[in-house]
Amino acid sequence: MLNYIIKRLAIAVPTLLVLIIISFLLMHAAPGGPFTSERAVPPEVLANLEAKYGLNEPLYKQIATYVYNVVFHFDFGPSFVYKDRTVNEIIAQGFPITLKYGAIAFVLAVLIGVTLGVFAAIYHNSWLDYLAVGVSIGAQVLPNFVMAPILVLIFTLWLGWLPGGGWQGGQWQFLVMPVIALATSYMASIARITRSSMLEVLNSNHIRTATAKGLPTHTVILRHALKPAMLPVISYLGPTFVSMITGSVVIDMYFSTGGIGLWFVNSALNRDYSVMMGITILIGVLTISFNLLVDLLYAWIDPRIRY
Repeated sequence: MLNYIIKRLAIAVPTLLVLIIISFLLMHAAPGGPFTSERAVPPEVLANLEAKYGLNEPLYKQIATYVYNVVFHFDFGPSFVYKDRTVNEIIAQGFPITLKYGAIAFVLAVLIGVTLGVFAAIYHNSWLDYLAVGVSIGAQVLPNFVMAPILVLIFTLWLGWLPGGGWQGGQWQFLVMPVIALATSYMASIARITRSSMLEVLNSNHIRTATAKGLPTHTVILRHALKPAMLPVISYLGPTFVSMITGSVVIDMYFSTGGIGLWFVNSALNRDYSVMMGITILIGVLTISFNLLVDLLYAWIDPRIRY
């Protein structure tokens, strides 16, 4: 297992390098630049700005300098738009916010989704199954960009129970609606995958054997059926967690949380290369790390995968 982890980490390094190079080339290939605006900058001023940030250097030299600073100094450089801030400071401000409500939404989506899926499979074709499927379908057709304004309309404008936006240090009042809006559609997908996987496992031979031996129902479900049924769910949870943490642009915009998603959108609109690169690398690291974690969980649940 240790050799496997070392091999995966060794593969991650060139993967990140390829990600950095491709992202760098794509950003510089796009028209415009960080200092392009409706009001043209004088050529002398533009030349001084490009010289200050190293944009007048050949592209290969810019890439080499950037990779060196990231790998050996963990320095993503200064922001081209926010002159008094670095990319490290921007990520340090926005990422903990997104991580907090994203992690809570992830746990909530997994708990509710797996529970709904398991009970829907156990009580197949009963009213509980129809209820769970109905809730899943209803949640699936309400993505976060639809759920967010509905929550604000109901709980802020109509009832006045919760604030419509802000963060205030992550107090629970400011967490409720972002967590619900982010978790709803993912919870529905988890419930659907869990139900179909659980139905397949419950109809397998080893479950029939365990039932024929007279084992209690809860023992059959928890000890023999749940673990193999969770394999497809776990494969979905890895990229889901990354997308919930880094892809919460709609949540940050609607609720003004100040998370990393809004910084990413603003950096793309403003051509802030360094911020875009920093967040892209963060997403890449998270994706590789959680895919590795999913593979390790696979091996723990099903020992046959280790071989």
